[in-house]
Amino acid sequence: MAVYYIGADVHSNDTELAVEHNGTIVQRHSVATTVRAIREVLDRLDGGKHLAMEEGPLAGWLYRNLVDHVDTLVVCDPRCNKWIASEGDKDDRISATKLAGLLRGNYLRAVHHSRDEQMVRLKRWVRLYEDRVREATRTINKLRACAREYGERVAGRALQDPQAREGWFASLACADLVERLRLLFTGYDVIVEQVRSARRQLSSQGQAFEGVGHWREVPGMGLIRSVTLLAYLDTPWRFKRKNKLWKYCGVGLQCSGRPAGRTATGGSIRRSWSWPGR
Repeated sequence: MAVYYIGADVHSNDTELAVEHNGTIVQRHSVATTVRAIREVLDRLDGGKHLAMEEGPLAGWLYRNLVDHVDTLVVCDPRCNKWIASEGDKDDRISATKLAGLLRGNYLRAVHHSRDEQMVRLKRWVRLYEDRVREATRTINKLRACAREYGERVAGRALQDPQAREGWFASLACADLVERLRLLFTGYDVIVEQVRSARRQLSSQGQAFEGVGHWREVPGMGLIRSVTLLAYLDTPWRFKRKNKLWKYCGVGLQCSGRPAGRTATGGSIRRSWSWPGR
């Protein structure tokens, strides 16, 4: 049976496909980046089919829709593909050809993608929640910087209670400062509501996963930390060694100015925990 290695250089509008057989490119296709168009090319190949594409915004969507139409589908880390990134000329046809060759030689480092649509939705909501939290933090910093220009400090109660905020505005002597703060607070209130809405989504969707309930029983593990850990970790068995898993989770050994393994007093180095999310 013939075995084909297919490299796919994916872009938002079109995808370049290079089909290799016995070390030779036997077919090239430039198709629209749609599941139907790519499937038509794959279905016309009679034999074993192994497909590779680089990680990108479309990779997860294509993976879930094409993985059942090939024998293997590898979504690879583009940072590890030095041959494609820095060797010789580069265009879509060349990149697809090199991907096919790297796939045949088993030189690609795969990036994990989940086939579970429910897990994919949870991951997207976790990313959105974290983005909204970062935006809220940025807005608070802007408020504080704006107030410092006039020697003022943003009252903590003004961030939480609109009524207290009006009282604080009344105490400020500069009308221009008050107007600028009002404008920034308008955006801040919208972001805070977005954070609350995203948190409600995480609470609702997290109930479908048994692991979240178990993690929330651990001291210090609330809703956000539990759901974030589940979304980031997903499949812990894909890590070959425990230290790789710990590093991925942000759990490591901390040593400051001392040889690794021991402290100044000869005791064991303490573990430092840094969880993604809250």
